[in-house]
Amino acid sequence: MAIESLAGAYTEAATGSAASQKLQKSLNGDLSKASDEELMDVCKEFEAYFTEQVFKAMEKMVPESEEDSSAANSQLKDYYKEEMIKQYAASSTEQGGLGIAKQMYEQMKRNYDI
Repeated sequence: MAIESLAGAYTEAATGSAASQKLQKSLNGDLSKASDEELMDVCKEFEAYFTEQVFKAMEKMVPESEEDSSAANSQLKDYYKEEMIKQYAASSTEQGGLGIAKQMYEQMKRNYDI
C-alpha cells in the first residue's frame, strides 16, 4: 500500500484533529531521504495514533452512568480522559506496542531501498 493512500485513509477516519493532521504531513513528506531514526519515529507516531483511535473506540463501548453524564465539570473530565488515552497509546508504542511500527519500518525500508 502506498504511503499516500495510507495517510489518506487515516485522514478520512480521523476527526480532523491536530494529531491526525501532523501524522498526515509526516506520511506525505518525502521519506526516501529520511534517516533510520526519522523513519522509525514516523512509524511510531502512526502506531500511537492508531492505538489511540482503538482506545477511544473501546471507551465509547462502555455505557456511561447517570453520574458521569450529568457532572458539572464534564468538559474538564473529558479533556483529562483524552490526554490519558494519548499517554497510554504513546506509552504502549514505546514499549513495543502492537508491532505495527516495526512492520511499517521494515516495509518502508524495503520500499525506499534504505
